[in-house]
Amino acid sequence: MSSTSRPPGGSGTGRRETSHERADRQWTELLQELRVAQTGVQILFGLLLAVVFQPRFAELSDADRAIYVVTVMLGSATAAALIGPVSYHRLLSGRRLKPQTVALAARLTLVGLVLLFCTMCSALLLVLRVALHGSFALWLVGAMALWFLICWFVLPVWLLARSSSERASGRIGPGRGHDG
Repeated sequence: MSSTSRPPGGSGTGRRETSHERADRQWTELLQELRVAQTGVQILFGLLLAVVFQPRFAELSDADRAIYVVTVMLGSATAAALIGPVSYHRLLSGRRLKPQTVALAARLTLVGLVLLFCTMCSALLLVLRVALHGSFALWLVGAMALWFLICWFVLPVWLLARSSSERASGRIGPGRGHDG
């Protein structure tokens, strides 16, 4: 079957679409997701860059300065990962590589989300160390890191596992229970 013909029962995603139509849809969905993440990263990164020019920056301990440097580097890496798919699209557009572009961009976006998790935890650690002047900051960051992990990774993985087990037990048909 060619990649442009329509499969009789759908593409395994519960949709009647060709691989090219699926790539177009997935690309559009990925761009919407990236818009949300990029906005937050750009605001966070801009604020991080401004910190060094504040008068109180000189008062930071060596440990807090090290945390700041790590946070800025993580923020830079996060911005690169989450903006990267835009570059892929621009450089590869029209070269009949959309399915491969979508797959690569999706992987880089996941890397960007992991880096964003690290950036946010690091920024939170710096802010709470300055605000609380104590080790309680580590406990708060640990609790928030756990919350991020649950919201961003644990719940989707749990839903995927649940969907797979329901499909295996025959409670839902193939291609149903997710949107592809």
